[in-house]
Amino acid sequence: MSELELGGLLVGGLIVLVLLGIHIGVALLAVGFFGVWLVRDNIDMAMRLMYMAAYNGIADYIFATIPLFVLMGLLVSISNVGKDTFTVAEVLLRKLRGGLGVATVAANTVFAAVTGVSIASAAVFTRVAVPEMVRHGYRTTFATGTVAGSSVLGMMIPPSLLMIIYGVLAEQSIGKLFIAGVIPGFMLAIVFAVMIMLMARFTPAAVFDLQKQAELARQKRIDITLTGTQMAGKLLPIAALVALVLGGLYGGFFTPTEAGGIGAFGALVIALMRRSLGKGNLWRVLHETGSVSCTILILLVAAAFYSRMLSVAGVPVAIADVVRDAGLGPYGFLALYIAIVLLLGMILDSSSILLIMTPVAAPIAQAFGFDLIHFGVITVLAVEMGLLTPPFGISVFTVKSTLNDPKVSVESIFAGALPFVGAMFLVLLLVCAFPWLSTALI
Repeated sequence: MSELELGGLLVGGLIVLVLLGIHIGVALLAVGFFGVWLVRDNIDMAMRLMYMAAYNGIADYIFATIPLFVLMGLLVSISNVGKDTFTVAEVLLRKLRGGLGVATVAANTVFAAVTGVSIASAAVFTRVAVPEMVRHGYRTTFATGTVAGSSVLGMMIPPSLLMIIYGVLAEQSIGKLFIAGVIPGFMLAIVFAVMIMLMARFTPAAVFDLQKQAELARQKRIDITLTGTQMAGKLLPIAALVALVLGGLYGGFFTPTEAGGIGAFGALVIALMRRSLGKGNLWRVLHETGSVSCTILILLVAAAFYSRMLSVAGVPVAIADVVRDAGLGPYGFLALYIAIVLLLGMILDSSSILLIMTPVAAPIAQAFGFDLIHFGVITVLAVEMGLLTPPFGISVFTVKSTLNDPKVSVESIFAGALPFVGAMFLVLLLVCAFPWLSTALI
């Protein structure tokens, strides 16, 4: 059996196991173990490699970023910082055509700079933004689609858990990956906002419930009003946290791990000042932080073992040779890679795709001359599109479960999120065509 056939068998077997419902970590360990055993015909070697992956896989100081940024995001989520951010954006942008949609994107952009988790953004703004948009005459499909679509900013704008996972798997600087995500992340937010304004201008029936809008126009509405001082007070906590974490990180004062620690402490101070940790909230935050962090770290151990197995089997080298001999060239390989990631996004979650594809694709991309920081931004963008595409679409299902309204179907949320998938694809093409968009700040 050739290396290429073996690689296809191992990767295909892994995807089948995941689709059968086996946990991705267990599937990675099982395929890695049997892959080494099959290639070397030596069960002792397979055991030693598994031991080394478990021992060395998460021993690095950088892995402390995971629980620290998760803790920071969860503390911010329970402190109503997201609600305050949306309220200010709502007041500032309400008179703009499609303003509440733009406000949702703007609030999500700021919230993303301190959470790093798309699902957290989707859950928070489903509770905050959807009822407010519906009350002001927006279609429920558009409101839920906007929340689901803009939630992907949580994984693009640093800090980002997907950036951390990619950095570990591809052995790249997490600090540089964070900085590389700034321009594409804010460009994505701008494209979302422009798209919403164009839809509100040229296809108002897709954005507004026109009948309800007419009724609201005949009624006297009492809109929220805030003074400049009140707006500053509501924005101060999140602005201070963003300045503390990202300013320290980009200014070179903190390493990513130190930034996570400072950010978690700052979020704790905010939560204490707002008295958000009572009624068992502190325990729930700590429990969820441990649960999420342990899950990710176990996955990284399994992925490290899987990556070593692929290297032992010679799979990345064999695939690189085939792609090179096929005459696809660097951008032909990139197009094929993006297509595979988008297809996997329809059936697997973001972390699983990274864990499966990065060990295979990163060495090939490097052989073709791609900067692995730039390649990482492309990968995260492509993977994030899977959060909005059926049948998996975890952000869509998060909105559905958080909203808990039987009148709102999953299909309608997918339909509302579809324009955002198109906007993400446009940004993905721009980042592919102009690498400096991801590397200019490094």
